[in-house]
Amino acid sequence: MTSSSRSARPPLNRRLAEFGTTIFAEMSALAVRTGSINLGQGFPDTDGPEEIREAAVRALRDGRGNQYPPGPGVPELRTAVAAHQQRRFGLTYDPDTEVLVTAGATEAIAAALLGLLEPGDEVIALEPYYDSYAACIAMAGGTRVPVTLRPHFEESASFRLDLDELRDAVTDRTRLLLINTPHNPTGTVLTREELTAVAELAVERDLLVVTDEVYEHLVFDDAEHLPLATFPGMRERTVTIGSAGKSFSFTGWKVGWVTSTPELVSAVRAAKQFLTYVASGPFQYAVAEALALPDTYFAAFRADMLAKRDVLAAGLAEAGFEVFRTAGTYFITTDIRPLGESDGFAFCRALPERAGVVAIPNAVFYDHREAGAPFVRFAFCKQTEVLQEAAGRLKAAF
Repeated sequence: MTSSSRSARPPLNRRLAEFGTTIFAEMSALAVRTGSINLGQGFPDTDGPEEIREAAVRALRDGRGNQYPPGPGVPELRTAVAAHQQRRFGLTYDPDTEVLVTAGATEAIAAALLGLLEPGDEVIALEPYYDSYAACIAMAGGTRVPVTLRPHFEESASFRLDLDELRDAVTDRTRLLLINTPHNPTGTVLTREELTAVAELAVERDLLVVTDEVYEHLVFDDAEHLPLATFPGMRERTVTIGSAGKSFSFTGWKVGWVTSTPELVSAVRAAKQFLTYVASGPFQYAVAEALALPDTYFAAFRADMLAKRDVLAAGLAEAGFEVFRTAGTYFITTDIRPLGESDGFAFCRALPERAGVVAIPNAVFYDHREAGAPFVRFAFCKQTEVLQEAAGRLKAAF
């Protein structure tokens, strides 16, 4: 091969050619440049419980986790994850063979897809979806098949799963369903009826399921988080992903986990060991303590986020947005068409100068960009006074 032919070849491999710098980096940089309130990227602007932060400091000082932790994760955290799943959901896992600690949920998703897919396998994912899903499917050589959550405007605006569309998407090449509930970015929490149908389909067609349940503790109103692994026939075919970042407001610690059967956990670990190998040693000990916090912590955490959701939702409605009901997560999706707008990208890029607020265009989470064009996502995991200020700016601007 000549040097000229080498230089003519694009440096980025074709599987990842469609993925450039994420919208989160772009919009966060825009927030800094304009001094805007950043309601785009989903991270809290306050730390989680002080006793858990101190647990991390204590682990550092005691020399626990300052060197490589065990590949599957420290025993204390694996035991705590198993105890959490048993206490909260009645799911029993062996901490030695059925729990794997990862560098956040993002690595868990990547390792699960790399470990479970063969090139050409089809993966059905609920569109719109978190942007790493598409990239990880591509890295694994899979083919993503989106099933779109559709907006409904009955008693309250929300996004719902069309079960017929889901069934029709399954082919002989389908290997895996990638399910996210509570769902980012729409705030949808799949109902018992919907999850029953997903489970029945997976059993009938002998499909694996990866479920991203990182917002399991953030469900509101009458919604209920029901792990898919609790449904008949699902424990043996489901890889469940959890995360400390969203449950304890320490997103920078990057501590996630996988629970499943020994065979599926081994498959995920086979890929994970060649990604980060291990990570977040001292933080693993702190998260083990966090998972043992009493139910009062989780109830107070949920109540605080619910109040913040209501502050921002009311402000967005007053500014003229159509506000979709958020049953879970810490995101609100809005429709900008009542404001006379229809292009979420253009709207979000102009919003910092126009109103001093940053949001994310939902179209980045869609394969079918036109389906998400008029929708914009705001994060409410911020201090109440920050949300009130953002709401005031938006109302003044529109």
